[in-house]
Amino acid sequence: MIAAPTAPSLSAPRRSAKPRGSAIRTEDLIRRYRETGDPRCRTRAIESFMPLVHKLARRYHPGPEPLDDLVQVACVGLVKAIDRFDPDAGPRFASFAIPTITGELRRHFRDTTWSVHVPRRVQEDALRLRHAMTELSERPGRSPTIHELSAATGLDDEQITEALHATTAKAASSLDRPVPGQDDGSATIGDTLGCDEYGFALAEHRTTIGPRLRALPLRDREILYLRFAEDMTQHEIAQRIGCSQMQVSRLLRRALDALAG
Repeated sequence: MIAAPTAPSLSAPRRSAKPRGSAIRTEDLIRRYRETGDPRCRTRAIESFMPLVHKLARRYHPGPEPLDDLVQVACVGLVKAIDRFDPDAGPRFASFAIPTITGELRRHFRDTTWSVHVPRRVQEDALRLRHAMTELSERPGRSPTIHELSAATGLDDEQITEALHATTAKAASSLDRPVPGQDDGSATIGDTLGCDEYGFALAEHRTTIGPRLRALPLRDREILYLRFAEDMTQHEIAQRIGCSQMQVSRLLRRALDALAG
C-alpha cells in the first residue's frame, strides 16, 4: 500500500507576504545594476523613488507648466541620478538624487519657458522668488513684502526688483491676439501699438533743406528763424531788424522760394 501524504502542520508559522525586494535599499539595487547590467534593478530603483519625483515636481507646479510635464522632467533627472550615482562613494542616494532632479527642473524652466533671452542668474533668481512668493502668500491677509522676500531668498532689494521685472519676459503674446473686451475681435494687440512717427519725415526734410538753408544770406536766415522758430509776426520782425513789413514779406517769400528749389 502507498502511504497517504502527511498533511501540513496547522501549528507551523506562516511567512508574511512582503513585496519582492522590499527590504533592498536603492543603493543596493543600483550596485546590482552596475555589476550585472540587469535592467530590472534599474527599473525597481526608479519605481522606489517615484514618490520623491512627484513631490519635487509639485514644488515647481504653481504656474503655466502642466504637472505631468514637470513629472516627466523630474523623471529624467532621476534616471540621470541613478546612472551617475556611485553606491560606494558614501552618501545615501537621496542626498545625490534630490539636487540632480531639482537641477533638471530648473534647467527646464531656464531653457524652455522664457520667451526672450534672460541671463541665467536672473532666471534662477526669478524662480527662487516665485517659490518664496508662493509659500509666503499662503499667509492670510496680505502679500509678502520685499523685506520678507529678501529674508526667504537671500536676495537683496535690487536683485528682487530685477527678478520681478524679468518675469514679465517669461511669456509673450501674439500681436494678432484680439484685444481683451473686444467681442467682435476686430481689433488686435498689434493695432494698439505704435503710431505715425512724423520725426522721420522731419529728419528727411532737414537733410534736404539744410544745404539750401546754409546757402541763404544771413539776413534771410534770420527772418526765417524769427518767423518759424520764434513765431513772430512780420510786423514784429520788421521792428526787430529795422525795415518795413512789406520788405520783410518780400524777403520771406524769396527765402521760401529758394528753399523750395
